Amino acid sequence: MLLSTLAFATVVFMSGCSSNNDPSTNTDNPNGIPIQNTAMPTVALAGTSSFALLSGSAITSTGATNVTGDMGLSPGTSIGGFPPGILVGTQEINTNLATLGQHDLTAAYNDAAGRTSTDIVTLSGNIGGLTLTPGLYKTTSSLAISSGDLTFDAKGNANAVFIIQIASALTTTSGRKVFLKGGASASHIFWQVGSSATFGTTSVFKGTIMAMQSITFNTGATLDGRALARIGGIVLSGNTIVKQ
Repeated sequence: MLLSTLAFATVVFMSGCSSNNDPSTNTDNPNGIPIQNTAMPTVALAGTSSFALLSGSAITSTGATNVTGDMGLSPGTSIGGFPPGILVGTQEINTNLATLGQHDLTAAYNDAAGRTSTDIVTLSGNIGGLTLTPGLYKTTSSLAISSGDLTFDAKGNANAVFIIQIASALTTTSGRKVFLKGGASASHIFWQVGSSATFGTTSVFKGTIMAMQSITFNTGATLDGRALARIGGIVLSGNTIVKQ
């Protein structure tokens, strides 16, 4: 109970100006965060769609990493750790596909970063222990999943889209998990990260991560989705990455 209270206390939320989005009339959410009425269109991944991993500088793996989906690098040239890491897909180093992927990642990142809504909900600090429903979320600083697990609830809509705009870093602590509920899909969750993303040991994450800088997976962390780094590298350590 204390952890739940602390988790909620670190979250700040604001609804839009429309009277239809008054939190007092949209409280069908255990966290008290407003239910959003504005549906977000998906973020078009285009040339990035085949990639489980895409990096701008390098991809480095240690241990028994397993990646299902293509792995791309552009304009960098260094991919290490495969083998012993296992790739079920193709490796694209400065190929036309990798170059196109980075071009389309920039477009997808800018699309997600530029989304607006009268229903937008502002988050801050630690979002562990919360349930998020479909729509657009933002923070002007960093976000962490640390005091509890995070749930995405699509409320029965399998096509529901979640977009989280993060101005700086995204982090999860060891063992934290992201759960899907009500038909939510990892392929419809988009994390736009203004700096870098770091995932704690054995954490379980869902969605497409579009980071401006680097993405680091600590030992045993898993991802259902995509890890896409525009400028920096991707560091892996005995992880399981499955493209969704």
